[in-house]
Amino acid sequence: MKAVDSDYDFSEVHASLDKYVEDDLLAMAAAVVLDGKAVVDFHMVGHQDREAECAIQADSIYRIYSSTKLITSCAAMMLWEEDAFRLDDPLHTYLPELGSLKVLKDGAGDASLVEPVAVEPTIRQLMSHNAGFSYGLFAESVVDPLYNEAGVSAPTSTLEDMVRKLADIPLAYQPGQRWQYSVSADVLARLIEVLSGQRFSEFLSRRIFEPLGMTDTGFHVPAEKHDRFCANYAPVNVLDPMQPGLNVVPDLLLGGYLEPKAMESGGGGLVSTIVDYTRFIQMIVGGGMLDDVRLLNSETLEMMRTNQLPQDVGVQLPNWFMPDTVFGLGFAIKTAPRPGEGNAAVGEYHWGGLAGTHSWMSPASGITGIVFTQRLPGFWHPFSHDFKRLVYQATAQ
Repeated sequence: MKAVDSDYDFSEVHASLDKYVEDDLLAMAAAVVLDGKAVVDFHMVGHQDREAECAIQADSIYRIYSSTKLITSCAAMMLWEEDAFRLDDPLHTYLPELGSLKVLKDGAGDASLVEPVAVEPTIRQLMSHNAGFSYGLFAESVVDPLYNEAGVSAPTSTLEDMVRKLADIPLAYQPGQRWQYSVSADVLARLIEVLSGQRFSEFLSRRIFEPLGMTDTGFHVPAEKHDRFCANYAPVNVLDPMQPGLNVVPDLLLGGYLEPKAMESGGGGLVSTIVDYTRFIQMIVGGGMLDDVRLLNSETLEMMRTNQLPQDVGVQLPNWFMPDTVFGLGFAIKTAPRPGEGNAAVGEYHWGGLAGTHSWMSPASGITGIVFTQRLPGFWHPFSHDFKRLVYQATAQ
């Protein structure tokens, strides 16, 4: 991937990423800046595997975790464009297992204290994390331990198995009442299977990856590509993200990636390269089209980056407040800039992955940023915010 010539000066962007690697805060970083669909900067630094002294490459393969969600959302909206479903259809229309859901009573300290759903959760709510589900990763309520006890995301479970397990667990809140990060994208992946009659991985391969030429994206790393798979790292002190020092960590989430597995998580299961993911993002900023291949209509993408939450409902992850943020159909949307970003950040739509694979798109400026690393947890670290701030400053008109 080669950047075209531009008048932008990204030297401070490069210096910031380089320093994070030099200071032993990141093992590697790869970053792309788009102006429209054109690559105007591509920078890499560090090692895909420090211990093996293997330098980062354009085709290094990353765990993209929740960056998977954007792909899942686009896949669902491709079916929506084909009239396979309506956004306000109840989930149980297509997933009858979810037809008798119960809801944890507000403020309940016991998971047995439940009540009927006031309104059946819809696909629109599912895509905006507003349907009542939780994740089980964070102790946000007494419902979360039930996700782990049931093995909702177990690598030996299929998406069909997951939905059946969810049917027996109370919703964490009445649908529509608040935003809560959740397994919604995994439920959406199962919905795609039901509507398409294909396994989720098959649908993605045929409808998205092959048309876009995303040859290194999938749910596992084939044996012939193992030497391109990045090591995953965690800080020596999770509570102090700026303390130097990294440790290699094993792939405990989702059962690893070196072999195929039953769970094809629509919420966090994909691996990809920055080259592949850039092509996916170029399709999005191109209004659903790349290289004469159209996956979505521009009007559909406009709707996806429009707030779908009820009034006064905002976005907040556990231990990470996200001010001035609402949510569309798969994308978070900023309603005000962070310090140093400027007004170009207003209307920005974005999301990222647990190990630091982040992307953001600014309709106001036409500038897009994509930055990849492998550091758990990536979203509790300022490297991506610094990258974004410096890109906005470098491209300010």
